[in-house]
Amino acid sequence: MADTEKITINMSVVDVGKIDLLVQKGFYSNRTDFIRTAIRVQLNGHEDHVQASVTRQSFVMGVMTIDQKDIERLAAANEKLSARVLGLLEIRPDVDPALADQVIEKLVVRGVVRAGDAVKEILGDHIS
Repeated sequence: MADTEKITINMSVVDVGKIDLLVQKGFYSNRTDFIRTAIRVQLNGHEDHVQASVTRQSFVMGVMTIDQKDIERLAAANEKLSARVLGLLEIRPDVDPALADQVIEKLVVRGVVRAGDAVKEILGDHIS
């Protein structure tokens, strides 16, 4: 599993030109290096807000993986799953969609959800 996610952004040609100039002058190795650095600076500047939200709203920060054993364990205990994820939620391919529908109550994801099409379809109302 990759630890990065590809995104696409639209920028003005003037901003792209400025980035290219900084790359040419050796401040950054390429456009991607500049954009990653700019994003990290912004995220670090808001770290207190992110941490406060993570703590207050009980987010899992990072990667949360749900597999068939997790679903079966919850079903056997007659428990429901509700979680908030800041990062990546991965629902493994072995998860039975019908059983997941019975067990998963609510998943709030701020980031990326990776799951099979059948699981995504049946859990559509449970994931936001």
